[in-house]
Amino acid sequence: MERLEDELERARALDPDALADAIEELGFECTRCGGCCKGLGDEHTATVFPDEVRELEAAEDLEWRDVARPMPFGLDSDGAGETFEWALQTDGCGDCTFYEEDDGEGACSVHADRPLICRTYPFSVALGGTSTPMGEAVDEAGMVRAHECEGLGRDISRADAEELAGALKERAVRELEEAIRVRDEYAPADPDPGETVVHDSEGAKRPDGTPYGE
Repeated sequence: MERLEDELERARALDPDALADAIEELGFECTRCGGCCKGLGDEHTATVFPDEVRELEAAEDLEWRDVARPMPFGLDSDGAGETFEWALQTDGCGDCTFYEEDDGEGACSVHADRPLICRTYPFSVALGGTSTPMGEAVDEAGMVRAHECEGLGRDISRADAEELAGALKERAVRELEEAIRVRDEYAPADPDPGETVVHDSEGAKRPDGTPYGE
């Protein structure tokens, strides 16, 4: 297994033009079906970085809990325990809290400020330490993996492919930087029964985003 630092160097060396070529080959056009924003039987778990949470807080005049929740993996049925990173907040149906639907057509209410994982879906980069959002790959071209989405295979302009490629490289780099910082900042918190601790790239936090233990 390659070190995360080695994967990070590979991510930083990715050629955006090659990524754009792969995206053009795979093809994509958003149909606004909402599939990437809905829980679809499980709660939506789109990863959001701490600085992205703060950007949405500021842009939308929200509190941390309005934007993000502890990633549920590793927590008990009551949502207590220790986990890593944050997921976008969900509504009572398990859908992203920022998802809106009108007559079967979906929309993101924070589209201009949406996180990188939303900007790049349904694509990811085939590097260790980067995520495979909402399921395994259904197709791939070069270093680009495509995940289940009804918009795949549709024509995409070169300009849109290049914009996606730039965001995809940025996300790959950010995910690996975050993973390294989470690893380096991690220290077991030993929370009391019923408490929740989230370990992110800035250290241990409570569910409201404040530092744990202060």
